[in-house]
This record gives sequence, structure tokens and C-alpha cells, in this order.
Amino acid sequence: MPRLLFLAGALTLPAVWTARAAETGKPNIVFVLADDLAQGDVGCYGQTLIKTPRLDRMAAEGTRFTQLYSGTSVCAPSRSSLMTGLHMGHCPIRANREIQPEGQKPLPEGTFTVAQLLKNAGYATACTGKWGMGMFDTPGSPLKVGFDHFFGYNCQRHAHSYFPTYLYRDAERIELDGKTYAQNLIQDAALDWIRRQKNRPFFLFYAITLPHGKYEIDDLGEYANTDWTPLQKTYAAMVTRLDTDVGRLLDLLKELGLDEKTIVCVAGDNGSSFAPNSEIGRKFNQAQGLRGFKRGMYEGGLREVGIVRWPGQVPAGRVCDDPWAFWDFLPTCAELAGTTVPAGVPCDGLSVLPLLRGGKAPSREYFYWELHEGTFIQALRAGNWKAVRNGPDSPLELYDLKTDPGESKDLAAETPDIVARQEKLMEEARVDTPDWPKKKAGRTPKKR
Repeated sequence: MPRLLFLAGALTLPAVWTARAAETGKPNIVFVLADDLAQGDVGCYGQTLIKTPRLDRMAAEGTRFTQLYSGTSVCAPSRSSLMTGLHMGHCPIRANREIQPEGQKPLPEGTFTVAQLLKNAGYATACTGKWGMGMFDTPGSPLKVGFDHFFGYNCQRHAHSYFPTYLYRDAERIELDGKTYAQNLIQDAALDWIRRQKNRPFFLFYAITLPHGKYEIDDLGEYANTDWTPLQKTYAAMVTRLDTDVGRLLDLLKELGLDEKTIVCVAGDNGSSFAPNSEIGRKFNQAQGLRGFKRGMYEGGLREVGIVRWPGQVPAGRVCDDPWAFWDFLPTCAELAGTTVPAGVPCDGLSVLPLLRGGKAPSREYFYWELHEGTFIQALRAGNWKAVRNGPDSPLELYDLKTDPGESKDLAAETPDIVARQEKLMEEARVDTPDWPKKKAGRTPKKR
């Protein structure tokens, strides 16, 4: 099916434009969320073999954050934290929970998202790429939580195929031949939607599936003739393709005269899928000195690529070590849009707009994460102290991130007072629910 024919009518315009909407001064907001992208995949974070010239240039023209934290270390709950402004102690989704034949456990009825916040503030809103927080017949549908438009994969299992037999335009299933590289269509859809919104404020959640497995690419490019393994070639080409598509998006903003009116954020949704000693992790040194990876609570699974560009507003060439997290995105968007989080809407995040503009991170007591995949695990950072628990009955590990960012020396036995404080904060940070209990019914605590 020709791409232009496929895209015709894919992205609809609101019935009425108003001149006033274009004069509000509200910045456009683009959040590019790359699936499983590790810090160590990107040149400006230390990668030397995989080429990412546009992300490196974006960092040079904006600010690179070394301690941006994901919602947690796996896909659906991390994205739910980004959308809701809630950390894992309160987030309605705290694990990947599959629904057959298609979809994941949906966001519950009445969930307030950043898309709803911005739509209420007069923004056009769209999600392109992968959703994974509720099929269209559930309350978690992107079209029911504030997005005007959706294009791509709804189900994250379906998104494992880069040559799918169908995608979705809004809630309509669009049949494909299984030979078209989906990212080609998704990229065109994202850029076309931006073109159509150039006269009003917009929010684009561009949830790119690259470089998540299964590992497929339509062109190995400069890696085709290397002596690397097929997986290494493919993975590198997927990261570089991601880089190219981010560059095309930035070029379009400049072409439309929207460059200085648009804040663009690029992040990964969790750490790498690959262990440091794996075929990919070893070849490309993804860990870059951090411990752990996807589905764990160590820094390698939680710290993300974090590049923010907004000419004239976000300092160029800055490298910032101040920590912030996905649940800060919603209140930050509220400040960007000149609005507030509605009364009664729960929110764990803090606006980091002053930080993005070159100031300091807001003061907070802690960052908190948990995950319910196989067993309950959790982590908490207060100041530079990072506590990790690798099971509901496991002892607490404690690390000083200031002197030991690689979490190599457990200081729990030497600092019982700090351990007690971290334990108390962990209890305060979370709410037990039937879906997300700390301990499954019938568990017998292990003897210590």
C-alpha cells in the first residue's frame, strides 16, 4: 500500500481554528519516548560505536541530564507514571499485565493524564508509536484519556513486530501487507500531524518503538559491512534510525518556524534489555559504569537518556546532574501551559521547569519505585542514599550514589540508622492495593 495513500485522512484537523490560540505564547510540547533506549546507546553519553549525530547535536543545543529517572524499569508502568504524574507507590499500573488476545491492563476509569491537562488548556494532543495502557474499548484507550488522535500500535506485544499486518489510526484498524517497516508510517504520521497543528499549541507524545525487540530493521546502513554479529548490526542500525527520525522532527520544527516555540524532550522508557555481559551489552558498553538493566531496581534500569531542547529557554551545552523523574512531567507541563493540576487530582511530581531553564531541581524528600513482575521489588532514593529491596522478604541494600554510582558496595550493615529511615520512607511512599500487594496472599516470610 503506498505510504501517501495510507496516510491520506489519517490525521484530522479540528473543525475550527482560532487566531487567539496561536497567540497565547504557550509552547508546543513534544516528548519522544524511545523504547528500551539506554544511556549508553547514545554518543553524548559515551557511546563510541553506534552513531547518534542528531541526538548529540540536540544535546549540544540543549541540556543533557545524567539523572533522569523512568517511572520504573519496565514499559507499561513507566509510561503510566509519565502520563499520570504518579510514582509507583500510587500509580494505577505497576507491572506489565497482558490481556488476550490484544492489549494490556488499562488505566482505570477517571484517570487524569498530562494529555487531558493540556487538552483542557487548549492544546491539540496526539500519541504516535506505541500506547500499551488500554485498548480502545477500555477506559485506558488513548482516545479516552485526553488524546485527540492516535496512530500506531496499541498493544505492546503487537509492537514487537516491525513489519506488522495492521496498525491503528485512532480506533480504526488499518490492514497492511506485512512487508512495510512500521516506523516509516509512524514517522510520517507524526510529522504530518505536526504540520497540521502549526497554528495552535500542540502536545505530541511520540512513543517510538525503536530500539525495542524483536530486532528488525529495513536497512542496516553503515553497519552492513562491519564484522559484527547480525544482532549487533541490527541493534546499532535501529538506534541510528531513531536518531535520524528525531533529527527529521527537529528539522521540521525549524522549517515551520516553530523551533523556538517548541520544547522537545527525548528519553528512554526504562533501561536496556541487555545484561552488561551479553552480546549487545558487552559490544557497546551500554552500562557505562552503572549496575543493572531492565526489570531491576539498580541505576542501570532506572536512569534514562534525558535530552531537552528549547532554543532561548533551555541552556545550550549544559550537562546537569540534578535528578528528576517521569512523574515530574505532568506538573511541569502544567507550568509550561500556564495552568495548574486540578484540585483533587493526585500528583506525586514537582514542576522541573526552573531546572530545565538552568536552575536547580526542586527540593523533595525522596524518589520511589517498585515493580510487580514475578516478585515484588522496590527502591527509594533520599538525597544520595539509594535503598534497594530485591523481594518482599529480602533485606534492604543501601548505596551512596555520590561516591558509588555503580552501586557496588552495600553499606546497609554499617549504617543501621539510615536503613531504618529508608525503610520508613518506603512504607510511607506506597499504597497496597489488591492489584499491587507487597506480599501475595498466603506467603510465609523467610527467616533471616
